[in-house]
Amino acid sequence: MLLTSCLLMLLVISATFVVSSIPFVNRIALKHRMFDLPSSRKMHQRPIARLGGISICFGTLLALGVVWLFAGQGIVSADLFNKVVWVLLGSFAFFLIGLADDLVSLSPVLRLAMQTSVAGLVWLADVQIDFITLPGIGLIHLGWLSLPITILWLTGVVNAINWIDGLDGLASGVSCIAALSVAVVCLFTGQHTVALVMFALAGSLIGFLYHNFNPARIFMGDGGSYFIGFLLAGMSIVGLVKSAAITAIVLPFLILAVPIVDMVSVILGRLKDGQSPMSADKRHLHHRLLKFGLPHRFTVIFIYTLALWTGSLAIALAGIPNGMFGVIGATALLGCSSWRAWTLAQQS
Repeated sequence: MLLTSCLLMLLVISATFVVSSIPFVNRIALKHRMFDLPSSRKMHQRPIARLGGISICFGTLLALGVVWLFAGQGIVSADLFNKVVWVLLGSFAFFLIGLADDLVSLSPVLRLAMQTSVAGLVWLADVQIDFITLPGIGLIHLGWLSLPITILWLTGVVNAINWIDGLDGLASGVSCIAALSVAVVCLFTGQHTVALVMFALAGSLIGFLYHNFNPARIFMGDGGSYFIGFLLAGMSIVGLVKSAAITAIVLPFLILAVPIVDMVSVILGRLKDGQSPMSADKRHLHHRLLKFGLPHRFTVIFIYTLALWTGSLAIALAGIPNGMFGVIGATALLGCSSWRAWTLAQQS
């Protein structure tokens, strides 16, 4: 009963804070000309404030602070508390890096150096991918490879979320689905502290979607996408990857498959054409779907169904009772949206 009350409190507090604070953040950003200008690569036609990540970050942290003060040791796992705190600190540090980039446009090299440094510090705090379990082989301890693999995962997910933030409501919706998927798996496996953090993040993203869904009134900016990405990646390590089960390493990839596969395919495409992996273009999934003839809103909803489908696969793979019913429902939804996408493309 206490756990259920805390989860609901997290959703309500974070969502309410974000919904109510966004108009204030929006006014400040526009007053000081901190907005995202239209360009040939972007979908919006007018300047839009890009500091929504401020509300997402502080809404999540505020909700967690209130609930942890309210519930105390009755709901927070002592074994995971230190790691969770370090992930939250790392997420806040990434938020500051992204916010600085939103305000003064940091160089890519400096951004990557700062991201790597923070990820390395969190690794030192024992938030590590230190072993994997492979079918037919068993448990493999990574040894010194733990550091680069952990840093690659943390920074990779951050940039995957950042790169998919190309349409109104896309990154926030996909991240919300991912956060709830992680939360469901962690609730089933007894990792309640991680589930609490994911519910707080999901509440903030739901509140943000109220202002960010097409037509968006504000963007999350790099500050928001960096905070979200690191929190998802870090909590996945703490709540999912630490298990010795074969599925442990697969679950985070499934839950975050949409942004990760999109990022990898874009990088490979650029390298194939002799371009820099960091060069801007229109290779992302949402760009391709728009070119295919899908409307802006339906493109976002279609990618939501993809994220929901991969999340349902992860939930079923984790052995959650009746998880296959979720897969069947998500598959049916994806099939319907795919058929609708085809008909819309034919009409365009």
